[in-house]
Amino acid sequence: MRRFETQELRNRRAIPLRAVAVEAVDRFRETILDAVAAEWRLVTLFGMPEGDDTTRLVAVLAHDALGQLGATSTLVGEQYPALTPDCPQAHAFEREIAEQCAVMPDGHPWLKPLRRHLPDHRPTGRTALVLDPEAYSFFRIDGEEVHEVAVGPVHAGIIEPAHFRFQAHGEEVLFLEIMLGYQHRGVERLLETVPRERGMLVAESIAGDTVIGHASAYCGAIEALARSRKTPRAQAVRGIALELERLANHIGDLGAIAGDVAYQPAAAFFGRMRGECLNMLMTLSGNRYGRGLIRPGGVGFDLTATMAAAMRDLLTRLRDELKPVAMLMFETATVQGRLDGIGVVRRAQCLELGFVGPVARACDLPRDVRHDHPYGIFRFAHIPVTTAWAGDVYARVLVRWIEVQRSLEFVLEQLAALPRGEPRVSCGALQPNEFVVALEEGWRGEIAHTVITDPHGGVRRHKVTDPSFHNWMAVAVALLGNQISDFPLCNKSFNLSYAGHDL
Repeated sequence: MRRFETQELRNRRAIPLRAVAVEAVDRFRETILDAVAAEWRLVTLFGMPEGDDTTRLVAVLAHDALGQLGATSTLVGEQYPALTPDCPQAHAFEREIAEQCAVMPDGHPWLKPLRRHLPDHRPTGRTALVLDPEAYSFFRIDGEEVHEVAVGPVHAGIIEPAHFRFQAHGEEVLFLEIMLGYQHRGVERLLETVPRERGMLVAESIAGDTVIGHASAYCGAIEALARSRKTPRAQAVRGIALELERLANHIGDLGAIAGDVAYQPAAAFFGRMRGECLNMLMTLSGNRYGRGLIRPGGVGFDLTATMAAAMRDLLTRLRDELKPVAMLMFETATVQGRLDGIGVVRRAQCLELGFVGPVARACDLPRDVRHDHPYGIFRFAHIPVTTAWAGDVYARVLVRWIEVQRSLEFVLEQLAALPRGEPRVSCGALQPNEFVVALEEGWRGEIAHTVITDPHGGVRRHKVTDPSFHNWMAVAVALLGNQISDFPLCNKSFNLSYAGHDL
């Protein structure tokens, strides 16, 4: 593999935009394919206008074992040779580029609207759309006794909208196609056009249960471009908030999965304990989801000694209460029988399709930004990476439970030894013509905010990649060969964000 020219690129370090190589299209494609063959993975791939009839494609790749990031780019017109046939990780990214930029990835095997909206970043001189948002042809399997089951976008529960189309033989799922896009709000265009103060509010709203994760990634990019350095205290408070968010959601997922298999004792206890973690975020920020806490330059609220002591007492009690409930759930044979061997995602599929977060870690792929590309407090205080090997619902549940225990210990340690310093420092103007990638390990997995500034220090392009963007294909993969009745359980074991995907 040819070495990237941007070896200086690291998580949350801004570099001059000119350092990102602009290659010929064939060389661009070759660089990415060689990198993926050498165990790099695609973090993000996006387009931005470079003139009336030209689009610049930018790819960011990561080598987790080496802790390195690399970037490359190319200029294209109305079409370019698709990466997807040789690099399936690019599948959704190339559909997004076709939709946003009106650029055709020639040879893409599954070119359908991703979010079914009009292009946001097409060259100004091009009016024809590559993808018709009203034309969406579903895959069909023809055969005797094969039938089709359509679910959504309106669901029976209080969940976000999405459409799931099953091809089944009896109860066995032969194929699942997932159509999203009902939650599209134009997040990226807002982040590129609104003032920083409002952009902060937009970032907090990308995925309602990942306020801390997206806000931290947004601020990480802004701080790198503004050369703003947070104090150790601000870094510690951010780390505490991120792990409280992880605790709340992982514990909530354990309870929801217990409910899906009709094991009500654990469902009731875990549901109550999730509320305890949300209440601690409210103590810290005044909001149960952490809105208003993360701000450029640090945090909006300090953590006093009295608050820290109260939170330590609550977490110590929570730790003692969690273990017997979890053991009750994991040691119950009927629960084990319902989770074991259901919704399997193989390690090879994770590597091929680029899954991240607990989905990858449940397949024995130790991908964790806090460990592989450390930032903030995680450069000094390390959380061991949790993995399982089976790739089924049980493995994904087990990874969550172990991560709950490790996040609890981390938060208790940080509360006992908070560094001194100001909670927030100034964050000035952005540097012009620079490029930055800010990675954050949210509770669902890797969050990536890639920002490019213009010659005046304004935001030229802000690309957001939520972990759900990588992982929705995993739900479709996991259902193959399972029963339709397994779908709610499998879907909950991933618990992906519709809004985080749709942006």
